[in-house]
This record gives sequence, structure tokens and C-alpha cells, in this order.
Amino acid sequence: MAQIQEYKCPNCGGALAFDSTLQKMKCPYCDTEFEMEALRQFDLRLDKPEDNMQWEESAGAQWTEEEAGSMRSYVCTSCGGEIVGDANTAATSCPYCGNPVVMMEQFSGMLKPDYVIPFKLDKNAAKAGLNKHLEGKKLLPSVFKDQNHIDEIKGIYVPFWLFDASAQADIKYKATKTRVWEDAMNIYTETSHYGINRSGTLDFTNVPVDGSKNIDDTLMESIEPYNFDEAVDFQTAYLAGYLADKYDVDAEQSAVRANERIKESTEEAFKSTVNGYASVEVESSVINLSDTRAKYTLCPVWLLNTTWNNQKYTFAMNGQTGKFVGDLPIDKSKYHKYFAAIAAGIAAASFLVQFLLFR
Repeated sequence: MAQIQEYKCPNCGGALAFDSTLQKMKCPYCDTEFEMEALRQFDLRLDKPEDNMQWEESAGAQWTEEEAGSMRSYVCTSCGGEIVGDANTAATSCPYCGNPVVMMEQFSGMLKPDYVIPFKLDKNAAKAGLNKHLEGKKLLPSVFKDQNHIDEIKGIYVPFWLFDASAQADIKYKATKTRVWEDAMNIYTETSHYGINRSGTLDFTNVPVDGSKNIDDTLMESIEPYNFDEAVDFQTAYLAGYLADKYDVDAEQSAVRANERIKESTEEAFKSTVNGYASVEVESSVINLSDTRAKYTLCPVWLLNTTWNNQKYTFAMNGQTGKFVGDLPIDKSKYHKYFAAIAAGIAAASFLVQFLLFR
């Protein structure tokens, strides 16, 4: 099994961390900067996975024993969230629920990532993203922004499975056209029914599926898309100073969601070619995948936990693009006043119209 290396500064011996702004390793003690290529010698080269057309067997390589020794596993005693990080990471609270975490025995049985998308945005960008997210929210409690404090901000590499495939589709649609006319006595409606076939092949690349049970899948899909052109071969150096979530949904299990996304996208794309009808619905859909491949990739996410009125709120920001999502509380008093004002305005407008028509 593999471990995350602890990178020491050659100048002062301090622990190096990955600087998302510089896209380099930097020593926080003497400010010396190092190119990623200069540290590549610390990582063992990944064995290229064999393409056997099986999702679960074509992704990742086994961690080496040397790599596994430098990684640490933590578990939250409150929510059960499990994360892994390098020896430099001091895990003091859970990024999912905000409660303290404790260090567990070193993990085993994990695959080594094929790729990683490095963080491009730092913690200050995450704070700014939250402030922007709060702007213009009329029904947000006034004290939420004033009194709310960020309990925890964690930069986490979230495990994703990226799926490539060719989708051969054969889809049948039921469609209708309607014609209406009238004479002196009656109004006539004629509905014509049609059977439409569409078939063809669509190629999919890097269909992402979150590989962690601890992070809400909807939250992760909401901060998409990532620019996978910026993914690089995995090096443990990128994890320095961050946490890395341990995947607990393997490629085979994640393929179920990938298939759903591929099917939805294929049916939507083919349906867009059926035009000129009053209604169109799928009668049958058969999709066969070929040239399938799964890649194990770590994607950067900033998780922010905030507390207000004894309730916790979790927000997420794409650590590459800055896309920010998260639910906010509603002030019930403001809610009722807001819609009462709207109702009053509608009533006043209705009265004015009636007054002008019947005076």
C-alpha cells in the first residue's frame, strides 16, 4: 500500500505545502519555492491500468507500502465521516459536521489515484465565495450574516470516478401533431400519431461520479463542471496541506450513477432532433456501452461549515473554478411580510383596474 510523502524543505527542513496560487510547493518557514517536477522523484511511477473494458478493474493502481506509511486515517465519532491526509495535516474537526475527529489506524485496500486536479483557489477565495453567496438574499435572517461565523474551512480532495464510454442508442418515440378547424356549427380537432426511431452513437469522456458516501452527491454535482484538461498525473505532493477524502464507493458501484447520467444525456440529445410535433415522449430506449474505462481522480473542494441558531449549514466551493453552492435559512417573519406585501400590491392593482373600468 502507498503513503503520502512528507516533503521536507532542503534549505531549512520545514514541511512543504502545495501553494494553489503559485501552483508550486512552498516552505512556510523560509518561503523557498519548488517546482512540482523537482519533487516528482519522491513518488513512484504509477503502473498503467490495463484496459479490460470493466469499470472496476481499469481504474487506479495499488498504493505501495512506502506511500501508505505516510498517510493517516481519521474518523468522526459523530457522523462517521472518514478522511485521509498526509503527515502534515492536523485534523482537529470534521469537515462534514464540524465535530472533533480522532486518528485511526492506517488504512489499507485503497487504489492510488490516476490523476489529480490541483487547487487553484485558496481559503480566502472560499470566504469571499460565501460572502458573495449571501448577497441579495432578501429572506435571509439579518443576524445570519452579521452573527454567523465560519466554524471550519477545509480544503479537501474528493474522490471521483471518471467514466469514458461509447453509447450506442436505439430509441423509439411516440409523437403527435394536432390540427384544429371550425365551421359554422362545430370546432374540430384532429390528432395524428407518429412512431419515430432514432439510433446512433455518442462518445462520453470524463463523466464524473462522487466516490464518497460522506459528501452529498447532489452537492458535488452542483459544483460541476471541472476542467479535466487541467488534471495532472497524481503526485502525493499536491496533497500537502490539504485533506483527501477516502473513497468508499468503488468504480463498480459508481458506474450505476454514470450509466444514469449517460442515459439521460443520450436520450435528451436524441430527443432534441425530433422537431415539429405537438408532443414527444420516449416509448422505448436501449443503450449499449462499449470502450468503457474508469479513471480514479481527486478533485479539489472547499467545504465550509457555519452555525446559526444552533443549526449547522454546509457550503461547498469548486476549488478549481470557484463555483459556490449551499442552502441558506429563511427568516419566517420576512417570508410572511414579503408575500403579504406582494399580495397587497396585487390587490391594490386589481382595485385600481376595476375603478378605472367601472367608474
